[in-house]
Amino acid sequence: MNTLDISYFGLAVGLLLMAIPLYAFHYFRVGQVLSTLIATLRMVVQLSLIGIYLKYLFLWNNLWLNLLWVLVMVVVAASTITSRTRLRFLTIFFPLVSSLLASALVVGLYFLLPVLHLSHPFDARYFIPIMGILMGNMLGVNVMGLNTYYDCLQREQQLYYYLLGNGATHIEAVTPFVRQALEKSFAPCIGNMAVMGLVSLPGTMIGQILGGSSPDVAIKYQMMIIVITFVASMFSLLITLYLADRRSFDVSGSLRQVRKS
Repeated sequence: MNTLDISYFGLAVGLLLMAIPLYAFHYFRVGQVLSTLIATLRMVVQLSLIGIYLKYLFLWNNLWLNLLWVLVMVVVAASTITSRTRLRFLTIFFPLVSSLLASALVVGLYFLLPVLHLSHPFDARYFIPIMGILMGNMLGVNVMGLNTYYDCLQREQQLYYYLLGNGATHIEAVTPFVRQALEKSFAPCIGNMAVMGLVSLPGTMIGQILGGSSPDVAIKYQMMIIVITFVASMFSLLITLYLADRRSFDVSGSLRQVRKS
């Protein structure tokens, strides 16, 4: 079964649907008309360029090019998280690059080797999409987790110093804030996982079915995508917090100025 293509005319007709939310924003004076138009235009241009690039990336299927592309994704994701959390570059950027790259490679290769039994796990057709899915999910979780962790630390510094003053180690003193970061960043993931298949049909599964895969194959892939994105996101957030710890506190254990002024 071949995938039914979307013509450029059909794509243009489909994009006309964006007129509905744009009109709603305009009617209720939400003030998001221009930003939505710019975001839509950027999405179309960026995805078009990525489509052209991936076409040749899949054609060449070169190990070093594939790894270079993943590194580019890691740097862009780390930069985006740094910007959205307003944390200082030297505090968080390099811990983010290390954690995103390590988590994506470890979890991604676990899926590609023991689960899929690929003889060539760096094959662009499998390696690049899996890395992209992991990176997108890790980005969202890290933004939420880091914002929660540092917001709570700054807001409840007295609790942190109280715990230190009562004999707690540094790790024990920051544990309540790590707990809050994990709870807030993973609550939406757990909620979505709990209703998947009943309330929502996930995009990966629908995409595979539309692409010609049988439902049982698509479902198994979707199960594994949910698992690997959850695990990689957990790894990346914990590794980021661990690596950023020395940059966030001075030798006496006091919290540094981690936010951009």
